[in-house]
Amino acid sequence: MTAHPSRRAGGTDVAAALDPGHPFATLMRLLAPHRGRLAWAVAIFAIKDSPVWLLPVITSKAVDVVVHGGPMGTLGWLSAGAAVLLIQNYPTHVGFTHLYQGAVRSIGADIRNTLTEHLQSLSIGFHSRSNASVLQNKIVRDVENIELMFSQAGASGLSAVFVLIGALVMTSVNVPQFLPVFALAVPCGAGIWWAMRRGSQARNEEFRRQMELYSARVGEMAAMIPVTRAHGLEHVATERVSQVAEDVRAHGLRLDMLNGRFGAASWVAMQLLSVGCLLLAAVFAVAHWVPITPGQVVLLGTYFSALTGTVTTVLNLVPILSRGGESVRSVAEVIQEPDLELNAGKREVASVAGRIELRDVTVRYESDATPALDRVNLVVEPGQTVAFVGRSGSGKSTLMNTILGFVRPTDGSILLDGRDMHELDLRTVRRHVAVVPQESVLFEGTIRDNIGYGMGWVSDERLTRALADANALEFVSELPDGIDTVVGERGARLSGGQRQRLSIARALIRDPRILMLDEATSALDTPSEAQIQTALARLMRDRTTFVVAHRLSTVRSADVIIVLDHGRIVEMGDHDELLAAAGRYAEAWQLQKG
Repeated sequence: MTAHPSRRAGGTDVAAALDPGHPFATLMRLLAPHRGRLAWAVAIFAIKDSPVWLLPVITSKAVDVVVHGGPMGTLGWLSAGAAVLLIQNYPTHVGFTHLYQGAVRSIGADIRNTLTEHLQSLSIGFHSRSNASVLQNKIVRDVENIELMFSQAGASGLSAVFVLIGALVMTSVNVPQFLPVFALAVPCGAGIWWAMRRGSQARNEEFRRQMELYSARVGEMAAMIPVTRAHGLEHVATERVSQVAEDVRAHGLRLDMLNGRFGAASWVAMQLLSVGCLLLAAVFAVAHWVPITPGQVVLLGTYFSALTGTVTTVLNLVPILSRGGESVRSVAEVIQEPDLELNAGKREVASVAGRIELRDVTVRYESDATPALDRVNLVVEPGQTVAFVGRSGSGKSTLMNTILGFVRPTDGSILLDGRDMHELDLRTVRRHVAVVPQESVLFEGTIRDNIGYGMGWVSDERLTRALADANALEFVSELPDGIDTVVGERGARLSGGQRQRLSIARALIRDPRILMLDEATSALDTPSEAQIQTALARLMRDRTTFVVAHRLSTVRSADVIIVLDHGRIVEMGDHDELLAAAGRYAEAWQLQKG
């Protein structure tokens, strides 16, 4: 069963609506849940926009009054009518904006929320293949393009419809002979759009891909600044970004030139039609081919000018529609990504004892010919500490991620307390798991926020106890604002050892049954490592613990040490047993000890 983001109350089922192959059908489906609000918006717009197609009638009548020399009272009534039409535009415009833009902003919020929710359900494999800056670009820039498309196309599209209807109705009442001439504007506009649409779609896709690449390069540059600065490679980093920026400029200019040609062609064609209609009406009036008054000549010219102007405006929206359609495709790429961590409908886990069993577990990555894990069998009893050691690429991290459920076994099975993890909702399993990575992950916020992340309200007493057990209370107490000190982005205002102790406090406060330590002390100096080892000893007590380590001294007290090589278990035992076996572990121990 595939996990899909939930339908929000009064919102849009975005996951079901988005279709990358049919972006404009998608737009209609996105609007559908807001049809009640939109119906009122359309009704109010019809009143708001009435001056566009009623004022030419007033103007026509006024011209005829002037030509015939009166009566003066008619001009008074015409003036009053024009004033009412114009004044009502203010409240109706405000009402339309509230209703229509409210729906547009709701759609944008629905898409952003669905994207965020869906990203949380995608597998770790997807995220390892994806660039965070590109995903951020989709949530921010692409959704903004969709909102902009709705905002600009909605009002202009409605105006075009009502101008067309008003012009046709009023012309059929006053000068029905000119209806065929008016009908020319629509096929001319449609022909221009049809001629340009494929090129516009292709150029917009090219530009979007270049913008995503540029976002990825900028994100990479920001992350690499410490390394770049340390090696004096600022010019190299600048050049890498500048190369892509140049490609963005070139593709953007190509798109602008296409849109410019399209806009110019639309304007010229519509203006020629407008001038032609006016002159044709004048000819008919002078030649007496059709009984047309001077006021009606003005009426026809005004209507056709409004109609062709509206068609031109709609045609000028094509670049915005093309960009919005491309953004729909971009968002749909993520929403319809099939690489999900499938949890919906599976059995939830209320409690965990901590017994883990691996049965012939094999993991193969598509890009590798040899398996990352090859028929691994392992039984870990509750409360045991198991360490994974071996050379880089031996499969330590893959094994850890497989046990955690981040990587799915290609073959074999993993049992948690006797239950196949494939049948369990891993989200509920991980509520009983804590991970302390090599580089602690902190977000912009206070120490309190970081330690209690996702737990709701946590008492100061509980927070203080976790900090004390993590050997972090002393340095936190010395900070200006104590536990409410803001740590900065990624904990930049703290040292590596301080960040790691906060990471341990975050694990302690959750009281996990299963603990994952991924080289938690490898990046620290000796004094910091000593403090953290003491904190880890408290954290590991009475919990099933998995440890990945390069420094063998940090795992010598483990109940079981597993030596991996090319995805296979080649040695297993405690520290003394492995030394006595005089195998790979003993050899590595002597090298590190010496």
